[in-house]
Amino acid sequence: MIFPPPSSGSAGERRLQQQLGTAERAARFYDQQVRSHLTDEMREFIGCQSMVFLATADGHGECDASFRAGPPGFVHVIDYRTLAYPEFRGNGVLASAGNMSENPHLGMLFVDFTHHHVGLHVNGVARLYEDTELRRVHPGLPTDVAPGRGPQLWVHLTVQEAYIHCSKYIPHLEPAPRPPAHDPARPRDADYFTKRRTAVWSGLS
Repeated sequence: MIFPPPSSGSAGERRLQQQLGTAERAARFYDQQVRSHLTDEMREFIGCQSMVFLATADGHGECDASFRAGPPGFVHVIDYRTLAYPEFRGNGVLASAGNMSENPHLGMLFVDFTHHHVGLHVNGVARLYEDTELRRVHPGLPTDVAPGRGPQLWVHLTVQEAYIHCSKYIPHLEPAPRPPAHDPARPRDADYFTKRRTAVWSGLS
């Protein structure tokens, strides 16, 4: 399968590369690392990941960063140019999906903190689908992504570029048992940043 070469970065990137003297190094990165599709290794990597960081912006360019998690493979690789992941019921704000409805450009960052200490950027154009609507187009979607939770929507991403995030500064995290859901020492989510928690934060310093 032959894919066209990706475009070599934004105009802003190229201006700064010239200003800071990194244009030659950046050209090597674009040529050797940036792909317009998912390689077999990238597809395998995504299928093992249980979390992803999202970058979206609304129609005015106002940005938002978010996070999604699920069982390994909850971000489903449909083919070399296509991903899909479920949007489950949350706080009802729908900030990321709302941004995508105005501005379809989506950035995804997968990071392996525990084994290979490497990341994968995947950027592309997103479209929102209802579950039944996307299954008509892609009947191979997983049916039980998160036990007991059905998706409100699916985010379908057409990949435009994918490239490595190097391992040099990715910290190593040791997996640990999840604390009890009803730990009395833990404040409710709604209280974490809306009520003064000096004692909580001083214990973390």
